Amino acid sequence: MTILRHYDALWAPWAYLDSQWQANVLLRWDRDGTLTHVLPEANQQDIDTAGSVYKALGAALPGMPNLHSHAFQSAMSGLTEFRGQGQDSFWSWRDLMYRFAARLEPEHMQAIAHWLYIQMLKAGYTSVCEFHYLHHQRDGQNYAPISLLAQGVMEAASASGLAITLLPVLYQYSNFGSQAPRQDQQRFLNSPTQLLYLLESLHSSHPLNADRRYGIAPHSLRATNIASINTLIDGLHSLPSRHPIHIHIAEQMAEVLACQDVKGCSPVAYLYDNFNVDERWCLVHATHIDEQERKQIARSGAVAGLCLTTEANLGDGLFPAAAFLAEHGHMGIGSDSHICVDWRAELRLLEYGQRLISQQRNVLTSPQQPFVADYVFETCTRGGAQASGRASGQLSPGHQADLMVIDLEHSSLAGLDSQHWLSALVFSERAHANPIRDVFVSGKACVADGHHPQEEAAFAAYQETLSSLLNKA
Repeated sequence: MTILRHYDALWAPWAYLDSQWQANVLLRWDRDGTLTHVLPEANQQDIDTAGSVYKALGAALPGMPNLHSHAFQSAMSGLTEFRGQGQDSFWSWRDLMYRFAARLEPEHMQAIAHWLYIQMLKAGYTSVCEFHYLHHQRDGQNYAPISLLAQGVMEAASASGLAITLLPVLYQYSNFGSQAPRQDQQRFLNSPTQLLYLLESLHSSHPLNADRRYGIAPHSLRATNIASINTLIDGLHSLPSRHPIHIHIAEQMAEVLACQDVKGCSPVAYLYDNFNVDERWCLVHATHIDEQERKQIARSGAVAGLCLTTEANLGDGLFPAAAFLAEHGHMGIGSDSHICVDWRAELRLLEYGQRLISQQRNVLTSPQQPFVADYVFETCTRGGAQASGRASGQLSPGHQADLMVIDLEHSSLAGLDSQHWLSALVFSERAHANPIRDVFVSGKACVADGHHPQEEAAFAAYQETLSSLLNKA
């Protein structure tokens, strides 16, 4: 496996610091890739004494955290875009996804994740929150070790250089009221105790470091229950670090109506009635919420995890982002099912959805920041960092050296003044090559001049894996 190169520092002619572009910036970091110095207007002596320095040919800005991923679903892209019944929906898509998941073996999982994570890096994502719920053999029996599939995902992240927060998923039931799981959900199932054991196994096999974090993910309120989630959260006290908690919630109206029918309230209301939801939590999707719930999420400090391209693909609906951000809510983005691996497309669709709702332009701004792209970029880098449990999302001392360098000669950027660089990056789409030249994670050069050193080998393994999966009976 090709080893990623480490540097001590990076110099860029421009860098995005504290909401503005500054010139001749030197970024220095320690052995763990934590930024120690961020020096605008650096001189040659500063550069000469910084050790091994990468001289960037473009403008540096923080890498984007990807706060929601189901890696294996990336291999399904393009396979579900047909109408197979009278009315197609999230639920019919889920049946197709379950059939695909039933075919996966450990070697498939690692090959798919490795190629996906390289794609993420090339797109400017520097970390991922992997919402991992494919745990067991096809008949539901444990692998030996129990964390075998999760370990494959961790190996894929380590090999690619992408930072990861792995979120083993608690899945127990098929619907509200603790209904028995379906046969095609057997690979997902765990008790809280079993999931904690799986998490302990991961802490042992793949210990925490600067680019490796763990959290937990009760799949949804329909797939587990309050007692089980409490048992899971209580069990975290015996493990190192502070674990983020992610949960799918209020993604589909059918889910909301089922919760109201069984519990007498909506999923968000039920969650807040039973848990102390705070900044550790990430509420993924949260699409169908009322005004009171929206304000409650904002007050709690939880992150709203939006996956715009997947939510559009599945016909989920639109999150009330404008009102939520006006209430100082925290927000981040994820590529979820990976029909699109491009944070720029997620941000573009985030704004365009709000334009369609309000029939106005330039909706997601603030009095302090009138530029849409700058506002949503900063909001989502910081919200994604919070959801990941890593110090990233900004180029300042104490944060990881997670960054990307954009090509200022790219056709969408050439000739523009710095005030419009982010706007063009997000809203001006060109057929020319990817505008992201370089990507660093904790000081490691994962992508240099648009190329990842493992991409050819990883793509070949992915092609072989996909051929094997699609040819299975």
